[in-house]
Amino acid sequence: MPAIPVTVIIMTRNEAANIGLCLSPLSRFAQVLVVDSHSTDSTAVIAAANGADLVQFRWNGVYPKKKQWSLSHAGIRHDWVLFIDADERVTPQLVAEIGDLMRRGPQAAAYFVDSRPLWLGRVLRHGTPYRKIALMDRRRARFPVCPDLHVTRMWEVEGHYQPMVDGPVGRLYNFMIHADQKPPADWFDRHNRYSDWEAELAHGGGAVPALLAGERGWRRLAKRLLARVPGRPWLAFLHAYVWHLGFLDGKAGLHHAMSRLCYYWSIDLKRDWLAARDAASQPELSGALRSEPVDQPALALSSPSPASVFTSSNVRRRTASSGIR
Repeated sequence: MPAIPVTVIIMTRNEAANIGLCLSPLSRFAQVLVVDSHSTDSTAVIAAANGADLVQFRWNGVYPKKKQWSLSHAGIRHDWVLFIDADERVTPQLVAEIGDLMRRGPQAAAYFVDSRPLWLGRVLRHGTPYRKIALMDRRRARFPVCPDLHVTRMWEVEGHYQPMVDGPVGRLYNFMIHADQKPPADWFDRHNRYSDWEAELAHGGGAVPALLAGERGWRRLAKRLLARVPGRPWLAFLHAYVWHLGFLDGKAGLHHAMSRLCYYWSIDLKRDWLAARDAASQPELSGALRSEPVDQPALALSSPSPASVFTSSNVRRRTASSGIR
């Protein structure tokens, strides 16, 4: 059976727990490229043992960040690339679908791929689906530059936004499985950092055009509206648990829906905390605070980072990826 003429790109940083399982189903693809950020665990050794090409990336603090850098790397042997995360598993059905697509000839410039999460050992059949542009013609796709370099706890990978695509965007029918082998503490640690990023961008407002640059049609409108709707944490929960029938997945479905509520709540809390901090720093208010006894809320507003309002674990942070996981 001929190899599928697609380069699979996997970005890693200390992903020894996941990378072996990620690489196992990819043998039909003509090239698998692991872009590693100088992992201190056995990620690179496992990748090499599984036959992947390995390149090292070190972020210099400016754009391009890791996804765009990978997309433009000279070591890529094919114009069509498939971006997957180290904690994602490509199903045999998806491999076959991509193989058929390449054999027929793609009619679009890029394709959305769904990802179903694994929670409590169960692949969820319901709940809010994760969807991202993962398969693309790299000659017709690029990640927008987002003005986020000022954000506290900034990291090396582009955030939760889609690439800009020159041409039509299709959708594949089969899906990946998101099956992180790390403990829940890592999930909380990672999403605490994601929500810091989203809150600071929402507070500043200047990054909205870049965040929506890759969105089209109803997705663009829905994301713009969701950012402004009061009570969106509960809307996110109801969307997953009721509208998308997450309750049919039992306890795992409930936890998944609650995780979405918690994530959006943490963004809104941090955004409002930033606004309150700025209000407290106004000269007239600062003068009033100096002339009166300082209470506990005023002390809380003096903290230098919005991350302090949300519990963070001591787990080593890893590279971020697309989608709320």
